[in-house]
Amino acid sequence: MLAALGAFFLAVGVSAHALDELSGRPLRTTLSRGTLIGLGAVGLAGAVAIGIVGMFVVSPLLAPLVAAGAFLILAYNLELAGGRFHNDAWFALAWGGFPAFTGYFVNALEVRPAGVLVAAACCLLSAAQRRLSTPARELRRHTAEVVGEQRRTDGSVRELNAARLSEPLERALSALWLALVLLAFGLLAARL
Repeated sequence: MLAALGAFFLAVGVSAHALDELSGRPLRTTLSRGTLIGLGAVGLAGAVAIGIVGMFVVSPLLAPLVAAGAFLILAYNLELAGGRFHNDAWFALAWGGFPAFTGYFVNALEVRPAGVLVAAACCLLSAAQRRLSTPARELRRHTAEVVGEQRRTDGSVRELNAARLSEPLERALSALWLALVLLAFGLLAARL
């Protein structure tokens, strides 16, 4: 389990974020292009190395998952194939379903309905997160001003502004990340 966490930290926490930053600087870092490429390469190489060791220690059945994970990191974050892999559906699959399924499979070494259902649920949770974070990020990063008002059926009027529009999105995102952390700890406790 610790090896899988380490591999995902290197692959997603380090490599994916570094490679994603190469295109448009979504995280707004000041790291040089060379540093980002180095972090991306080292993170991915470390994750793949852990996966290869896992193929010998746990099961050779992990080989397709190691290959798929490396592909997802590169295809999504480098926007390969003209960006075909850099969209909401691939985000949900790569950052929600795939890690959940891989974590399940490493423990069970077989495909069961429970693992598929958990992976599907994580895909949907990631899709919800993405649908909330996209407009929230747009408000945070690219909105100079919001002008307007909301006229309610009771006759009251509320001023519209960026804070009013982003608040429910940010609250939902906070609830989602906390729910997922609690779910992960719950599943871990059930496994131990």
